[in-house]
Amino acid sequence: MIRSVLIAYGVIAVLSVILYIPKLLQFFYAFKRPAYKKATHKRKISLVIPARGESKVIDDLFDSILKQDYDRTYFDINVIVKESDDPTIELAKAIGAKVYIVKDQTCKGAALDGYFKALSEEEFNAYESFVIIDADAVLAPDYVSELNNALEHNYQIYLTRKFIKNYLGDKKSRSLISNCSALNYPMLDDLGNNYRTKHGIPLMMCGQGMMLRREVIQELGGWPYRTLTEDYELKMDCILKGFTSMYYPYAIIYTEEVVKHRDCYSRRLRWVTGFSQCDRMYKKKIREQAKLRGFYTAGEYEYFFSLYPLFIFIIGTILTACIGGGLAIWYAVHDSSLWINSLIALTAMPLALMYGLEFLYCVLAMLAYRDVFKPLSFGEKLGTLLFAPIFMLEYFPIFIQSRVFARTSLAWEQTARVEYVKGAAAQKAKAEREKDKNNSEEQ
Repeated sequence: MIRSVLIAYGVIAVLSVILYIPKLLQFFYAFKRPAYKKATHKRKISLVIPARGESKVIDDLFDSILKQDYDRTYFDINVIVKESDDPTIELAKAIGAKVYIVKDQTCKGAALDGYFKALSEEEFNAYESFVIIDADAVLAPDYVSELNNALEHNYQIYLTRKFIKNYLGDKKSRSLISNCSALNYPMLDDLGNNYRTKHGIPLMMCGQGMMLRREVIQELGGWPYRTLTEDYELKMDCILKGFTSMYYPYAIIYTEEVVKHRDCYSRRLRWVTGFSQCDRMYKKKIREQAKLRGFYTAGEYEYFFSLYPLFIFIIGTILTACIGGGLAIWYAVHDSSLWINSLIALTAMPLALMYGLEFLYCVLAMLAYRDVFKPLSFGEKLGTLLFAPIFMLEYFPIFIQSRVFARTSLAWEQTARVEYVKGAAAQKAKAEREKDKNNSEEQ
């Protein structure tokens, strides 16, 4: 029995790896950046900041905006709040930002839609593009300049590179959980979106720092997305509408990661629940579109089939481990020494294999993200790599739990915030960016 189960598991594991090889080859695009183009002229850009109840954290973002090296006459700061007595309003006005009060916002998508609907035709047409920025972010000092450079490339949507705001503070501002969570970005962007850009596949629209040309907002008629993951919903619409997208790693935005596991778990559950909501809303439309055409585009194929090998491997591993545990109990009850063999061969070995493969994946992600992880000590990096496979595998129960919530509406809520010394985060981001540029010039 042990041998039969082990052979079956071996077949599943080998088949999964073979089917996953095309995906593995995509990862190495992380180490080849797109061509860099310098802008031929300055365009007017709108920084759009949903900031409901964010007065305690938005100062860092405002400080970093004031440090931008892009001509101030060519970008506007547009802040969206819900209440007319929100303290954010005075902070925004102090730096010359425009404030939009959207009282009926129930989610981030509604806040964005309220802003776009509030613009006059003249105001709307004055902007070449719109950039969505969370209130707890920090911008590199050349962020807006690089956005202007990005517009030299002929795409409709751009996703910028994410550094970690927690690393702009002291060690208290980060944890093993926040470090593991940070690995999500190289996995989705560097290991995935670089390839997607080069092959015309819609990006995985992960998080903030997303810029859209005016024509996209015009075609959408505002911002129609209302799920928990409006960015992923945009990806679905890119598959349907054919919007082109680019991962642009030269523009850097610092995003904050939660420090406690409880907060991180809740946030990931909202994300994955939002993915499930989007799948229910768009999967049938995308399938019908492909059926009418007679074939799957690369983006459609990736959406429907790319994760199957991974699911097959994970489910096969968990089932084998459970069977091994069950056989071990049966053998032990019948006073057979085979219980040890069962535990080792069918439970410990498959779980160790899954952990080992996930560990290698995390090592590759950390290598792609090595410039971001520079502030971490060797011990922190090692601890992150050792714990990250467990952290990533936690998405499996989160996925199962999300299917329960997919037809409901989890609350749109703010995550726990980290406190920084006022002005220090933006100043450190500026110093780091200048240091990186000097090092590049010397090389």
